[in-house]
Amino acid sequence: MEVKPSNKEGEIKKRPQVPDGMWIRCPKCGNTIYRGDLISNLKVCYSCGGHFRLTARERIKQTIDEGTFKELFADMISDNPLDFPEYTEKVSKIQRVTNMKEAVIAGIGKIDGNTVVICAMDSNFLMGSMGSVVGEKITRAIELATKEELPIVIFTCSGGARMQEGIFSLMQMAKTSAALSYHNDRGLLYISVLTDPTTGGVTASFAMIGDIILAEPNALIGFAGRRVIEQTIKQKLPDNFQTAEFLLEKGYVDKVVHRKDMKSTLSTIIKIHVN
Repeated sequence: MEVKPSNKEGEIKKRPQVPDGMWIRCPKCGNTIYRGDLISNLKVCYSCGGHFRLTARERIKQTIDEGTFKELFADMISDNPLDFPEYTEKVSKIQRVTNMKEAVIAGIGKIDGNTVVICAMDSNFLMGSMGSVVGEKITRAIELATKEELPIVIFTCSGGARMQEGIFSLMQMAKTSAALSYHNDRGLLYISVLTDPTTGGVTASFAMIGDIILAEPNALIGFAGRRVIEQTIKQKLPDNFQTAEFLLEKGYVDKVVHRKDMKSTLSTIIKIHVN
């Protein structure tokens, strides 16, 4: 019996070619999801309801009425105040990859016809870390909302203060908080929406001082890391520690809102306040 050598190259060519990125595995339940279905479902897993992270532009598209968004402060870019090694090159590379100039997009638009100022952070840009430009853009957005007597909505998503900018980064905690204090003194509405993850200096400043604080399901929200806390207090923390649901139970969050309900929830809160 003659055994013919296999034509591996030919066999590979006959296999159906599946484009990269067409299928995505849910990190929570492990199920494989067709990318088109995931996007049409607002990047929420059909099987377990797990909320995938959104880009800042995706967030704004889902929240703001079509055709009403106007981006502000778009040309602001990071400097390297501490001459941190390779920081400038890293920022330049991420700018090209993400097509963003910084880790937050700020602007003005309408939610169901009501004008609001909005900021959306993006974890794809240095994990949404807060450097001087991120803090400045958010502060300017708050100041605009104060001047125009408008509500402001900030979607947080961050690993915390940007270590490459040192004290310049930490300054942004006080600056953003002070701007929100003036906004509050005018009796204006600030809604903070905590998304996965919201940690570090962002949690310790503007993220947690909203008049209304919303969060997406199962979002990681905290200051220090779980292991650091356990090692410090010498105690085992609950399994759901630092989740949105845990913070809701403890009174730090007003409501956990599914992504499909986020725009309508924001709209209702804004209409109650405006009217």
